[in-house]
Amino acid sequence: MSLPKQTKAWISTSTSGRLDAFEQTTLDLPELGPNDVLVKIHAATLNYRDIMLISGTYPFPAKSPGIRLSDGSGEIIAVGSHVKLFKVGDKVASLFNQGHQHGKITVEAAATGLGGAVDGVATQYAVFPETGVVNVPKGYSYEEAAALPCAAVTAWNALYGLRPLKAGESVLIQGTGGVSLFGLQFAKAAGAFVIATTSSEEKSKLLKKLGADVVINYKTTPEWGPIAKKASPGGAGVEHVIEIGGTGTIGQSYKAIKPEGVISLIGAGGIAKGGDANDFNYMNALAHICTLRGVFVGSKEQQEDMNRSIEANGIKPVLDKRVFKFDELKEAIQYQIDMKHIGKIVVKISE
Repeated sequence: MSLPKQTKAWISTSTSGRLDAFEQTTLDLPELGPNDVLVKIHAATLNYRDIMLISGTYPFPAKSPGIRLSDGSGEIIAVGSHVKLFKVGDKVASLFNQGHQHGKITVEAAATGLGGAVDGVATQYAVFPETGVVNVPKGYSYEEAAALPCAAVTAWNALYGLRPLKAGESVLIQGTGGVSLFGLQFAKAAGAFVIATTSSEEKSKLLKKLGADVVINYKTTPEWGPIAKKASPGGAGVEHVIEIGGTGTIGQSYKAIKPEGVISLIGAGGIAKGGDANDFNYMNALAHICTLRGVFVGSKEQQEDMNRSIEANGIKPVLDKRVFKFDELKEAIQYQIDMKHIGKIVVKISE
């Protein structure tokens, strides 16, 4: 079989905040190096980060023009002469920060994010170093595998990266986005008590179906922090908060946390409206005797650990009911902007 020399790809040509600066084009593929793999991308999923990259609000390095999207999965169709980790036909998913292999993240590794500083997966074919992809969990479809690189690894790092979650502890998640839903599933698999916040009865049903022990509607109960604390085992507060909303929710998270607990700030936190920026004052962390921790996805080692847990516990991602085609990527991003989704938005790149 002859290998492709070119690929169709979506690139962002500016950070104007307009989708008309996001366009499809045809690019030459780089040559396959001795330690590289060539992947036919079958599916990708979206993150709030993708909106930030297009709008120019992303706080980390980003090349322009550049191929966007970080989360993809596909089939290896060629390997370099020195590749040892993979073979042709292997099913793989992308590693978000290509340079973050294990241990703590470094400044250098943080500058290797797919779809930002490094060309991403909004493309039919992509060349990666063999260290830049990971085998997917057994039994996963390409669409399911594409949901893992950012949201799932972020949730895993939040629960296990600093103060590993233990059975019987409690976790608070916010909403029904990808990170939150993975966090819920990982926490329940570990034997944790999970409290979730949401805005609707439909979403509440999903959270309960996935195992949430307590669900609080933050629209009808805006002061949900004390309620969450009271609902936790013994009323002592939760050991982990996966903090999504930023200034709109951090004040309530402080009220829910247990002394010595960890509030994990997730990448694009700040999507909730309202709140007081002063809630981020370091004195609040001191007053509640807790750790406020920024999480920037996770390492390849963590992604592989996560995959083993996924296989052992039969965890499946929650995918939005609407699936977009490659040519509909702009519509998919607008769908994300309009927050019409539940779970991960899938874009089918190739059949």
